[in-house]
Order: sequence, then structure tokens, then C-alpha cells
Amino acid sequence: MTNQLIQAVEQADSSEGLLNAVKALAAADLTEAIPTLITVLGYNNPGAAVAAVDGLIQIGEPAVQPLLEQLDGYNYGARAWAVRALAGIGDPRGLDILLDAAANDFALSVRRAAAKGLGTICWELMPIEQIAEAQGNTSKTLLQASQDPEWVVRYAAVGGLQALAGAAVQPDWLSAVLTRLEEIVSGDETSSVRARAWVAQQKLLLS
Repeated sequence: MTNQLIQAVEQADSSEGLLNAVKALAAADLTEAIPTLITVLGYNNPGAAVAAVDGLIQIGEPAVQPLLEQLDGYNYGARAWAVRALAGIGDPRGLDILLDAAANDFALSVRRAAAKGLGTICWELMPIEQIAEAQGNTSKTLLQASQDPEWVVRYAAVGGLQALAGAAVQPDWLSAVLTRLEEIVSGDETSSVRARAWVAQQKLLLS
């Protein structure tokens, strides 16, 4: 069955046929599908790429190392989709990739996905002695992302900061987060970002 699903992807002769084949393969939730789903990320077919990302996120942890191994030398489009997959999985092995993408990627959709993903890292999977430093680095990147020119990235960064602060083990940077949230509430040009920051601020003050 798995081979048939993979062959259907490899032999698809139209965009619609590829999309349907990838959706079927992704829905199977099989680790054997990981290499094929990663290959699809490099195709010039956004619909199929979205389906592949969803499939990789559903598979979860087993997909992380193959994704990381394929990042070097990948074309930009495939790398961007891989970042989204890593963000959705939340495994701390993808942390450095997400930090770089949130701060530096030229595509706002990738920065947004990375900022959102930084708020949902599964910290319990990281060696305990590394967590405090990693969370501190993550807070710095999210604070930077909260000043992004694009409002959707700022919105995602605010959500990321709220989630991070809620999971923090030694939040000595919490005061900087609260100060930044107050700045956003008072001065961000986009009402939805101001509202999101207010919600985050209230939840953190009450926690």
C-alpha cells in the first residue's frame, strides 16, 4: 500500500493529480513516506507542498532529522516549506533553523511561521541544562520579530512570546517581554497586533 501511494506521487502527470496523490500519501501517516514528502517540498506546486508539510507535521518527530539533513543545498522554496514543517512539529532540534528564519528570512510567510513555531517548541525534549539558555535566545529573537515591518509577523511573535513565557523555566527576561508588550499595546500601528499584545499581557500578569 505504501509503495502504491509513493508511486502515485512519483508518477503524477498533472498538478491536480500530484496534489491528490500527496494528500493521500500524507493522510497515511507513514514514516516510509518522509523522503517522498520532503522531495515534494521542492516541486513548484504550492498546494502539494502544503499537503506535504501537513503530512510531515502529522508524522512528527521521525521527520525532523530527515528535514534537517535536506536543508543544506536545498532550493529556497523547499527550504521555506521545510521551515514551516519544523515549526509545526516543534522539536527543539529545529530551534536554530527557526531562530534564523524568524530573524532573517526575506519571506514574511516564513518569518511568521518561524515566530509562531518558536512559541510551541517542545522544551521537555531538550536536555534540561540547555533549556534556560535556549529560551533566553528564543525570547531575544521573538522580541526582535515583534518589531518586524509586517504586522502578521509581529502578531505571530506576540503569540510566541506569550507561549514562551508560559513555558519558561527561568524567565529572567520576562520583564523585557512585558515591557515590549506594553509598547505594542500603546503604539503598534495595527489594531489586531495591539489587541493580541493586550491579551498576552493580561494572561502573563495573571499567571
